[in-house]
Amino acid sequence: MMENKVFLSFTFYSTILILKMYVVAIITGQVRLRKKAFANPEDALRNGGLQFFREDPDVERCRRAHRNDMENIFPFLFLGAIYSLLDPSPTVARIHFLIFCVGRIIHTIAYLLQLRAPTRSVAYSVAQLPCFSMALQILLATTPYW
Repeated sequence: MMENKVFLSFTFYSTILILKMYVVAIITGQVRLRKKAFANPEDALRNGGLQFFREDPDVERCRRAHRNDMENIFPFLFLGAIYSLLDPSPTVARIHFLIFCVGRIIHTIAYLLQLRAPTRSVAYSVAQLPCFSMALQILLATTPYW
């Protein structure tokens, strides 16, 4: 498996995306602490009182960015792994993985920094293109076996 250049490329970009998700989770926690907006009463009590058991728009923005990552990166992990087994061109595969990774990074930056529309939407759409391409190629390769 470690001789499969496509899979190694997929592994590299997937790891970058997982690390990015960890960073968003850490940012969410830091915003919670800074804004004193805790999701659990025991955390609020530990950090000043039940009045801090509340929602905050900035924390919710971070949570939405993280949830959006889960809704998009997890399917990419499945599609990319299966796509890697189809013996695609290493260059084409790397382009697929790079476009998705860069699109997701830009999407997160646009989400967290509240960049002007349509930055986030464009980043989202561009990142979906390689996923649709991989899904189509997987379906074409497996259609004879359905």
